Amino acid sequence: MKKFYALLLTAAMVFSLTACGKDSGSGQQTSAGADKQQESAPVQEESAAPAETTAAEPEEEAVETVTLNVAYMPNYASLWAVLTGIDQGYFAEEGIEITLWQFADGPSEIAAMEGGSIDLAYIGHGAHKLCINGQATIFAPSSVHSTDRIIVVPSSGVTSVDDIANLAGKKVAYNAGSSSETALNGALAAAGLTMDDIDAYEMDATNMVAAMSSGSVDACTAWNPYSVQILNNCEGAIELEFATDSVNLSSWICLPEYAEENRDILVRFSRALYKAMAYASQEENWDYAVGLYAKECAKDKEACLVETGDATWFSADDVKNGIADNTMQDYYTRQQQMFIESGAVEGEVPLENYVLFDVMQEALGN
Repeated sequence: MKKFYALLLTAAMVFSLTACGKDSGSGQQTSAGADKQQESAPVQEESAAPAETTAAEPEEEAVETVTLNVAYMPNYASLWAVLTGIDQGYFAEEGIEITLWQFADGPSEIAAMEGGSIDLAYIGHGAHKLCINGQATIFAPSSVHSTDRIIVVPSSGVTSVDDIANLAGKKVAYNAGSSSETALNGALAAAGLTMDDIDAYEMDATNMVAAMSSGSVDACTAWNPYSVQILNNCEGAIELEFATDSVNLSSWICLPEYAEENRDILVRFSRALYKAMAYASQEENWDYAVGLYAKECAKDKEACLVETGDATWFSADDVKNGIADNTMQDYYTRQQQMFIESGAVEGEVPLENYVLFDVMQEALGN
C-alpha cells in the first residue's frame, strides 16, 4: 500500500513538471487565457491523455482613430454626403472623427488648408481651376450640373435669358475664383459680352445679399443659400437659368502633400463618404439629408428642400461605373477645357496630376 501511494505521488510530480515546462515555452498565452484554462480544465487521472489546446484566432488590427478638420460651405451641395456619413456612423466605422468648419467659398478653404488649419474640403466648380494649377488635389467627386444661374433686378433691364446683353454697362457682382465667376463668364459669353463690357464688382458672396438689397448692383451670380436670400429680400429679383457647353463639378480635395503622406486616411474617408452618397443620393432619402443640413446650418427645412434640384448627386455606383467607362474622366477633361478657354488655366494639364482616380477606385473596392 505504501508503494502504491509513493508511485502515485511520483506520477503526480512528473505530470506537474511536464505541464509547467509547456507553459513556460509558449510566450503566446495571455494571463486571462491562462486563468480561463485553469478554471475549465477537468481533474485528470494518471492515465488520462494531455488536453488538446486550440490556437487563438489573431485579433484584427485596430484602426487608428484620427480627427479631421473638414471645410464646408453652408449649402446642401456641400453637406449632403458628409453629414449623412457622420449621422449614419460611416466615418466612425473607419475610425474617423470629423470637425466641420464653415467657409464662404472654395479659395478661402484652400487658403486655410495651406495655413494648416484644414485637412480636407468640399469645393464647388470655380475652385477647381486652383486644383488644375497645382494648389490642391481632388480625391472624390460629389455632384455635377450643366446649367448656371444669374440673378437680376429690374434696374438691369434683363427679364429673360434672351436679353442678358442688356447687362452691358451695368453693375454686376461676382466672387472671383469661385463658381460665381464661372457662371458670370458663361452668362456674358452667351450674350456675346465679356467682363470688359460690364461694371464688374468683385466681392464675397455674403456681401452680395446686401449689395443687391440696397440697389448697389444690378445683377449678381451667387449660389445657395445666398441666392435664396437675395430672391427673398430684393423686390422684383428673378433668377435666370441658362445652359452651358461644359459641366460644373463639385469635389472633395486636399493639399498635394497631404495626399502623398496620408493616402490611407483619404481611402478611409472616401469609403465612408461613398457609403453616405449611396444612401443620400436616392430621392427617397433627400428629405432625411436636407433635415441634417437644415439642422447643421440652423435653417428652415422646407426652404432648404429647393436646393436638392441644384445638381445631380453622385451615388457610389455613379462614380464606380463612371470611372470604368471614362465618364468621370470626361467630366474633368471638359471642365479643364472650359478653364483653358476662359484664360483661367494657361494650358492642358494631365488629369492624373490633380485627380486621384486610384484613391477613388481603392475606396470603391475596384
